[in-house]
Amino acid sequence: MWPRMRFIPASRDNVSYIRMMKERQGITVKQDCVIVLAPDSFKESMTAKEVCEAMERGIKKGNPKATCIHVPMADGGEGTMQSLVDATGGTVHTVMVTGPLGDQVEAAYGISGDGGTGVLEMASASGIHLVPPVQRNPLVTTTYGTGELIRACLDHGVSRLLIGIGGSATNDGGAGVVQALGGRLLDAEGKELAVGGGDLGRLASFDLSGLDFRLQHVEVEVACDVTNPLCGKTGASHVFGPQKGATPEMVEQLDRNLRNYAGVIKQQLGKDITDYPGAGAAGGLGGGLMVFLNGTLKKGIELVIDYTGLEEKVRMADMVWTGEGGMDYQTQYGKTPLGVAMVGKKHGKPVIALAGRIGDGIEVLHDQGIDAIFGIVPGAVTLAEALDNGQLNVERTSENIVRLMISLYK
Repeated sequence: MWPRMRFIPASRDNVSYIRMMKERQGITVKQDCVIVLAPDSFKESMTAKEVCEAMERGIKKGNPKATCIHVPMADGGEGTMQSLVDATGGTVHTVMVTGPLGDQVEAAYGISGDGGTGVLEMASASGIHLVPPVQRNPLVTTTYGTGELIRACLDHGVSRLLIGIGGSATNDGGAGVVQALGGRLLDAEGKELAVGGGDLGRLASFDLSGLDFRLQHVEVEVACDVTNPLCGKTGASHVFGPQKGATPEMVEQLDRNLRNYAGVIKQQLGKDITDYPGAGAAGGLGGGLMVFLNGTLKKGIELVIDYTGLEEKVRMADMVWTGEGGMDYQTQYGKTPLGVAMVGKKHGKPVIALAGRIGDGIEVLHDQGIDAIFGIVPGAVTLAEALDNGQLNVERTSENIVRLMISLYK
C-alpha cells in the first residue's frame, strides 16, 4: 500500500517527477501531505482528542510540512459525547440528576459548537458503574436521570439529540425517560407506577398530555450497536438482565413486564416494538426512545462518522491514521478503527492504526482497510506505566512511522 504515498522534498528539481507520478500512476508524492487523524480514545489513558494531539506532535517532528486534520472518534459507547464535542468545538456541561437507584448523581452532556445538537450518554446518568454490585437490581433501577439529561439539552434550544445507550443498569424500557419528560404511566385504577422495571407488569395506559412539547421539534438519533429485540430469549431481560443483578426469577418477571409494556404501547400508540431489532438495547431504552421520542436507531460508529463529516475529510486527504487502546480480531465488529478504515478504503487512502495493545487475529483487519498496525508500548512495562505514558508513546511511535516513510521514499 505504501507506494500510494511517497514523501519527496518539494524542490523545483522534483516538479516534473511529481507531475509524472500523479498523471501516470495517480500516486500522491509530496512531503506537505494532509493526514486525517481519526482515533478513538485509549481507555483510561487518553481521550480521542488527546490521541490526535499526540499523533500530530510526532508527525510534525518527523515531517514539519505535514498538515493534520483532527477528527476525534468514538463508536457510540463511552467517550462518544466527549469526542463529538471535541470534533465540533462544543462545550461540556454537568448537572445533578436522578441516578439509577434514585439518589442524586452528577452527569454530563455536550452541546455542539453550533449550538444545534445535544449529545449525551445514558450511562452518565443511568449507567451500571453507578450501582455497587451488591445493590444491582433491575426491578428498581430507572432511566429517569437520562430523561433529565435530555431535558437539560432541550433547555439549550437544540434541534437534534444524539444519544448513546451503552452501559445501562436498567431494564425499564425507557419508562423512566418518559416519566422525567412529563409522561405518566398508569395502572388500571389510574394510579401512577413506581419507577423501575418491576412495576411495568401493572401498566394499563399512558398519559402523554404532559410530555415535553419541545420533543416534537427535535430529531433524535440513537447510537445502538446491538440487535436484540425487546422481549423473548434473545431480548433485553434474558440477555442483559443477569449482568445487571437479575436472578433467573427476576429475568422471567422483567421479560413479562416488558411484554406487557410493549402490548400497551401497541394498543394505545399503534407501534409494535416487541421483536424490533435493537429495541432491547439498554434494557429496552432503545425501544422506548423509538416510541416516545421518535428516535432512529443507528450503529454508533456510523452515526459518529456521519456527524463528524469524516468521509469528506478523508476524501480530500492523502492518508488516514486511526487507533484505540486495544486492537484484535474483535475490532472488525463495529469498532472505531474498522469504521474509519472502511471510509479510507472507500476512497483509496492508506490507513495506519496505532494501539496500546495488539491482540490475536489482527491479520483479518488488513483485508478490511487497515494497511498497517503499530503498537505504541516501548517494551515490558506495567499497565499503570503504559496508561500514564500513553501520549508520549503515541507521539514517539508517530514520529518513527513518518521518519520510516520518508526514508523509504526519498
